[in-house]
Amino acid sequence: MPVTDALEQETRVSDPVEQQSIEQQLRGCGLQVTAQRLAVMEAVTTSSHATTEALTEVVRGKIGSISRQAVYDTLGVFADKGLIRRIQPTGSVARYEGRVGDNHHHLVCRGCGRIFDIDCAVGTTPCLTADDDHGFEIDEAEVVYWGRCPDCRA
Repeated sequence: MPVTDALEQETRVSDPVEQQSIEQQLRGCGLQVTAQRLAVMEAVTTSSHATTEALTEVVRGKIGSISRQAVYDTLGVFADKGLIRRIQPTGSVARYEGRVGDNHHHLVCRGCGRIFDIDCAVGTTPCLTADDDHGFEIDEAEVVYWGRCPDCRA
């Protein structure tokens, strides 16, 4: 097998349907599909709430050499395009997730820092109905629940 074919095969998303979906998402946002972008997007979708450092390691394991800055820049572009979500709970570095567009919230463990997704508490996005919206058209709310996970309480 030629070197370029081997490299190309290594950079593919493991599930061909998922790769096609990621490629469509990138093209739909006017982005060129590259091995780096595919690897970063796959890393985000398979490593929920991961840091740039953790995602860089996942991407390096997939495609080999890539700088942390290249991963950081790609994450910024993806977040700007709405393909991924950047969250940064107080006292934490930025983290990234592929779950977008559903206005979910987060639960953060004060002990170990693990983050869990939490769906809106009741009904259809009640958190978007503010007592006084000051004339804004509210389209998103960021609620962060804090506590200690069962492992840290033990």
